[in-house]
Amino acid sequence: MSKLITRIILAIILVALAWVGVSAINNSINNAVMPLRQANQSLSTQVSDLLHPTPTILPDPVTIIHEVRTLARLETIQYTVEKVITAEIGGGTFEFLNKDRLLLVAHGTVLAGVDLSKLTPDDLWVDQGVLNVRLPDAEVFISALDNDKTYVYERDTSILRQSDPNLETLARQAAEDEIKKAALADGILDIAQQNAETYLTRFFLSLGYADVIFAEPEP
Repeated sequence: MSKLITRIILAIILVALAWVGVSAINNSINNAVMPLRQANQSLSTQVSDLLHPTPTILPDPVTIIHEVRTLARLETIQYTVEKVITAEIGGGTFEFLNKDRLLLVAHGTVLAGVDLSKLTPDDLWVDQGVLNVRLPDAEVFISALDNDKTYVYERDTSILRQSDPNLETLARQAAEDEIKKAALADGILDIAQQNAETYLTRFFLSLGYADVIFAEPEP
């Protein structure tokens, strides 16, 4: 019985020693392989940086201010417009070979109002407590694309033609014009003029005038 117990104890000791030995070998292998793994990871990172470099933006430290103007613009209306613009190069019988075409979804903003800096002393006069005002015509102050919301929805380039890098630029320029045209066609200037008169009426009445009349602009 004692020999059996001794054998069991020896077997347990041998298993423990074997486990310790295997663990030591694994640790040695891991320690030996670790620098190689780190080198591989570093190499992979360098290759990734080479193939997909991060853009570097370097603004010129020199700033030149060409003009400073005092503005007195009363902005009275803002339009947000969406237009789909198609721009393409090529076509005809062999358009499947030489066509470059894109669809641009353009989002833009149009601001309009009245430039009060154009008012002169002759444009305001009082008659029996009534203030007469001859406002300048309403105009568009800003018509611009929202670059964060404007995007190319689809691009189709034939096999024998390279994508034209200027095509999207031309589409964006056309989109700015179309957005302004759409706002003008919808009557943005008329609304801007009415809003300006409404706002200025409240303002002048608060100054104590009995009434406010807006005269027609001089031709």
